[in-house]
Amino acid sequence: MKKSVDYKKLYDAFREISRMVHSPNRLEEVMNLVVWKSAELLNASGALLRLHDPGTDHFNMAAAYGSAEPLLSKEPVPMEEIRRATEDHQKIYIFPDITQAPRVQSIEQKIREGIRMLIDVPLYNEKEVKGIIRIYFKKQVTFAQAELDFLVSMAEQCECALTKTQIIETQQSQYNFLALQTAKLSALGRMSAAIAHEINNPLGGILLYSSHMFKKASEDHPFKKGLETIMQETSRCKGIIQELLEFSREQAPVKKLQSLNEIINKSLNILENEFYISHITVSKQLDKNLDDISLDANKIEQVFVNLFLNAAEAIGHDGNIDLVSRYDAVHDQQIIEISDNGCGISTEDISKLFEPFYTTKSTGSGLGLAVSYGIIRNHNGTITVASKTDGGTHVTIALPASRQTPAKAQSQ
Repeated sequence: MKKSVDYKKLYDAFREISRMVHSPNRLEEVMNLVVWKSAELLNASGALLRLHDPGTDHFNMAAAYGSAEPLLSKEPVPMEEIRRATEDHQKIYIFPDITQAPRVQSIEQKIREGIRMLIDVPLYNEKEVKGIIRIYFKKQVTFAQAELDFLVSMAEQCECALTKTQIIETQQSQYNFLALQTAKLSALGRMSAAIAHEINNPLGGILLYSSHMFKKASEDHPFKKGLETIMQETSRCKGIIQELLEFSREQAPVKKLQSLNEIINKSLNILENEFYISHITVSKQLDKNLDDISLDANKIEQVFVNLFLNAAEAIGHDGNIDLVSRYDAVHDQQIIEISDNGCGISTEDISKLFEPFYTTKSTGSGLGLAVSYGIIRNHNGTITVASKTDGGTHVTIALPASRQTPAKAQSQ
């Protein structure tokens, strides 16, 4: 005789589980509903659900209903045992005889309670088992295909809830970490700016008095060289402090319509003598048809000067710097590419280039590229670096080609 199936009950239960999976409900509520409905709809005596804990590589008890509730306190099951029992990746494992089923804890007690049969329904993520539902029966039962399909679908929904919860927890953990790091950096920035202000004035005094003493000292005076060293190191410290102050201020750019090519040429003129002394050749391919765009000329010039100096230092002597400016019609951007044939940068160092205070040089504060990155970002642009050791470096800057200035944008 064909078994009668209450399809409406199955459908209603599946809809309720599905609705809960896609709602803000906690995973615990979904699991409790799953074990309850699976036992109730199949007329089982009880059901339990175990979940994999990546930290211990064990399956811990997560939810139980009916005769399975006393098992909540039972020991976890090692992952290897579950893996062996599900190595053929079936969607359902039916054991008509409980004594033939794997991993049955307190089997004598279950037999005394009248348990004769059980079903295991793994929760698969691809082919990896993330959990397992076990359902207990007091007599041997045959199941309609619709009931087995319900169990498989319910297991899939439960796995979806598990995956969703894990993603949310991971994202929340990352957010909390980033929020904490941001708060730390903000506090460090404020503290650094305050310290920089306090140090800047004494440094100015040291530089002033050492300069006066240097001018008054005769060429053969024993203190002459020491005073010169004091002046040089004090000036270097003031430069670092000034970069730190610039970095901490993060002032919004004052934009006007400017020619990017003109800013590049002006930056090159500033370093013309530096290139001449080091025998560095600069080759330019600047697109003469580039429109003026909205820029803070002083800040963009600061970026180019810093990048050109970095390229010159990487080359040392007798090298080449190639400059290209062009329009990218696809992304509506003006592109600037700066290439050198210098010593290059290792893969490990490239990932840290724009971090404050990180430098591969024996001198310098490590703030130049961090400041440059902030300036380009405040222009809604991007700056990327490609390089390899002894293979030269290629820097690409992309800036929006819109001619609209902030003042015009606000008036529209």
